[in-house]
Amino acid sequence: PRQGHDIMMGMMSWEEHSTPASAYGSVKAYTNFDAERDALNIETAIKTKGVDEVTIVNILTNRSNEQRQDIAFAYQRRTKKELAAALKSALSGHLETVILGLLKTPAQYDASELKASMKVSTWEVHALSNLPLILVNYMYKTDLEKDIVSDTSGDFRKLMVALAKGRRAEDGSVIDYELIDQDARDLYDAGVKRKGTDVPKWISIMTERSVCHLQKVFERYKSYSPYDMLESIKKEVKGDLENAFLNLVQCIQNKPLYFADRLYDSMKGKGTRDKVLIRIMVSRSEVDMLKIRSEFKRKYGKSLYYYIQQDTKGDYQKALLYLCGGDD
Repeated sequence: PRQGHDIMMGMMSWEEHSTPASAYGSVKAYTNFDAERDALNIETAIKTKGVDEVTIVNILTNRSNEQRQDIAFAYQRRTKKELAAALKSALSGHLETVILGLLKTPAQYDASELKASMKVSTWEVHALSNLPLILVNYMYKTDLEKDIVSDTSGDFRKLMVALAKGRRAEDGSVIDYELIDQDARDLYDAGVKRKGTDVPKWISIMTERSVCHLQKVFERYKSYSPYDMLESIKKEVKGDLENAFLNLVQCIQNKPLYFADRLYDSMKGKGTRDKVLIRIMVSRSEVDMLKIRSEFKRKYGKSLYYYIQQDTKGDYQKALLYLCGGDD
């Protein structure tokens, strides 16, 4: 079942919103930035017969998110129109999706993606983490927890609600070896060791402990269990819940690798899952795209850039390659 996959990808990005521009982002702030000039050039590009997409792509994919907000503000002051609305009518298809995604703040983008994935209820579980509900509620005047409860069932619902509450501890400077050992043993006792699975126990440990702590717990777990955490999940639970736990654990173990795998999955075989491809390229471009690229190359032998070139075309391809930031 594909339910489960979407919401996780959205949730996984939340924790980064408060961090400053990352050294591992492929998109950096443009040095000779002039919002007025950019706004004027975009206005001209939109008015051009047939629309000058190249200029629009060149400007917006080579500016930081903060700079794009300034451009949108300058554009609106200039034209009395909203930039997003103007671009929506000027562009179409996948390129439109990329450009409109780039115009949103990271928090707005994740909130709208979560919202969209819940509407169709196929939820692409894409990696969870701290989800400031207040933000979503503020933007959508609805309660994410209510949406989750109406769209899902059973233990999967409990996991989603626990993630939505955003109770995960911060990474601390002190390593608590006793708690690491206790958690590893509790995960084993609640699953592989007994008949049936104490899912609430798994949920509380995996949604409340810090990422750094859990990485050590999953290592320690192997000294109690004959199977590692991922194998244990496959043996213990099925369906959406299995999918969700697998995504969660992979993401905790190595987030850039997790996104590299999702990118590969979106492009392998016949056809492209453009929604997933776009979401990751837009949401990770200023966070950890350089790390994702190196994990991708290491695991799949060819660069992410190469895959995007093979799988996409036109200005849509150009936009994604700019976000990718280079070949490896």
